Amino acid sequence: MKHFLTTLLLAASLSSAAQLQTRIETFPISSVRLGDSQFLKNQQLDIHYLLGMDADRLLAPYLKGAGLTPKAENYTNWENTGLDGHIGGHYLSALSYMLAATGNKEIEVRLDYFLSELKRCQDAAGNGYVSGVPDPKKIWGELAEGNIRANSFGLNDRWVPLYNIHKIYAGLRDAWLIAGRKAAKDMLVKLTDWMIDEVKNLTDDQIQQMLRSEQGGLNETFADVAAITGDKKYLRLAHQFSDQQMLQPLLKGEDNLTGKHANTQIPKVIGYKRIADLEGLADWDRAAKFFWDVVIGQRSVSIGGNSMREHFNPTNDFSGLLESEQGPESCNTYNMLRLTKMLYQTSADKNYIDYYERALYNHILSILNPVQGGFVYFTPMRSGHYRVYSQPQTSMWCCVGTGIENPARYGEMIYAHEGNDLIVNLFIPSTLMWGDLTVRQENRFPQEPSTDLTIHTKKPRQFVLKIRLPQWCTSVTSVVNGSPVDTKEKDGYLVIDRKWQDGDRVHVSLPMHLTAETTPDKKAQYSFLYGPVVLAAKTGTDRQDGMYADDSRGGHIANGPKIPLTQMPAIIGSPNEVTAHLQPVEGKPLTFQLKGVTIPSFEGMTLVPFYQLYECRYQIYFPLYTEEEWAARQQQLAADEQARMAFEAQTVDKVYCGEQQSESDHFYQGKDAWNGADEGVHWRRTRTSFSYQMKTTDAKYVRIKGFADRDAIVVGIDGTSLGSVRFDRSGVATVALPAEMKSPATITLGAEQGRQTPRISEIRLCK
Repeated sequence: MKHFLTTLLLAASLSSAAQLQTRIETFPISSVRLGDSQFLKNQQLDIHYLLGMDADRLLAPYLKGAGLTPKAENYTNWENTGLDGHIGGHYLSALSYMLAATGNKEIEVRLDYFLSELKRCQDAAGNGYVSGVPDPKKIWGELAEGNIRANSFGLNDRWVPLYNIHKIYAGLRDAWLIAGRKAAKDMLVKLTDWMIDEVKNLTDDQIQQMLRSEQGGLNETFADVAAITGDKKYLRLAHQFSDQQMLQPLLKGEDNLTGKHANTQIPKVIGYKRIADLEGLADWDRAAKFFWDVVIGQRSVSIGGNSMREHFNPTNDFSGLLESEQGPESCNTYNMLRLTKMLYQTSADKNYIDYYERALYNHILSILNPVQGGFVYFTPMRSGHYRVYSQPQTSMWCCVGTGIENPARYGEMIYAHEGNDLIVNLFIPSTLMWGDLTVRQENRFPQEPSTDLTIHTKKPRQFVLKIRLPQWCTSVTSVVNGSPVDTKEKDGYLVIDRKWQDGDRVHVSLPMHLTAETTPDKKAQYSFLYGPVVLAAKTGTDRQDGMYADDSRGGHIANGPKIPLTQMPAIIGSPNEVTAHLQPVEGKPLTFQLKGVTIPSFEGMTLVPFYQLYECRYQIYFPLYTEEEWAARQQQLAADEQARMAFEAQTVDKVYCGEQQSESDHFYQGKDAWNGADEGVHWRRTRTSFSYQMKTTDAKYVRIKGFADRDAIVVGIDGTSLGSVRFDRSGVATVALPAEMKSPATITLGAEQGRQTPRISEIRLCK
């Protein structure tokens, strides 16, 4: 592999001739200011959230790593249990974007302070290193010597240190490219030189072994450093950190994503695309497009998000996703939007913007509590469930990291230009400043299906104005200064070519209509949209346990009671008339009543835009049955759901083996153990043993589930053996627990001497 990568690099060039052509240029975030809308309100809330976080607590892991005395203690939660410092990198990115997006002086002061403290850490290290990874000398020393012990969520007994350090790489990059802080550029280059030195004695195969562990988008940031400096040695590093196990199937057009940790893969593909753009690699570009097509077309739900319990679910069965409390992860959509932007810039294909708009309005906009602030990790698609919101002093999840970045980036895709042609892609109230040209966009979209653009220019100016023709709209029309104007449609845009005068006003009508779509598996379960907006129903507010997250490891999961799905409404009718079940409410824009449902108490329930719902239980997808199907299914559904609910009520704690966050939340430890996925089910097995810390209060037995292989499982608790068991034909085994035990306790699963365990998918402690 080393020879293969070197050959690729030698063939590449940073010259413009080698790069993929950027057809569409987006504007710097500093050129756009948001106008009155929910987007602006969210941005203002985010400023309060950012300033409410304690910079010294975020910086503490970096100071410790540099051998300096911290000014405050680490934050809790993920920030002091192994992923110390990862939020600091996101925070740096968020401050940089927010300064550019708003010019806020308090944000600027915070940004400069944060950078000065990071520089102090890097100077103290003396070798260019700066990061919050705990006990850095030990782990980076081991890796530099080729002592590599990697699995999907750990590297040398640490929680994804490559993922962790990627955040500070990205933060320093953004502080330079977005906020213009030269100190950040210098620090970024020094840190990248440190990584070159770190891996200089490793073969490319050894680096690929490291990449079994989640690494964020290191390949992208190393390519960015190559573009910033013009030095090809950083492209070499970007290639070395490009996971070939993920890339090679994509190059062949093969979809093997089922069961993979979703947000591990998306940043890798962003990196492939960045390298492709810099080097003109058409095959890597096609691989990124193929990935996007598969994820968006076959693995995403109506709000634009993807994943169940953080992993890609099977394309032919979304039932698990619609039953789980751990629905689409916010980080995934954040990164899919970044990939979408890159693909749009080199293709000029407005279909990418159709997805961008869908995901922005329905997932990204909805994950910030519009009253209290706070960000959402999982958005359950399960009917009748709810979301959990972060708090600034307790919640240090990955989705808080991306969450604090999102509002500062709302404006980056509203406008673009192709040469001198101005493009309006999104209908968000805002002002664009482009040289001596200013464009103000005003509207009440999507409450009202139109937008107005006012042109301000010092002197008459000839240019082409392109307005996106949305996929959801069949008849876009426009007038200039109240009069019809010559237009044409080209490549998905309404084109107006004229000499513009100061004060010219363009009114654009964007009529919307109601549609319904199934999940990608085409099963009869429908989500309703009006224009680009996903509609949802508020179903209640009771028992939203943990809605404001504490600092526990699983605090981001809505673990309150699940309402039986049989108690949630379905629609009685036929597919060709499903939208007829929604009737608009007079005088209330984007508000509909649902008729013809299975449960009389829900008849006439109201649907509104999902992004308007917060702090409540809700329903997005509605199953559809004929009268005959419903009669036959009702009894079976009730029995199945009753059994599931009873089983969950008996569960004290559970681990989904081989799933990153579930195992991390239970402090997985293992040796000579590995994980995989079959039939969409994750599993772990070992030749020695692995363990978890689990709650045991009131638990009477361990229930182990997996694939019915013949090997035995040796079960222990806190070092005491509970004996050996084998799976029955259904892949289940149980072991009684001792009468007295502490909580939490360490549950160990091991193999018999000279054997290996079967594939174990789930462990539950039950009452």
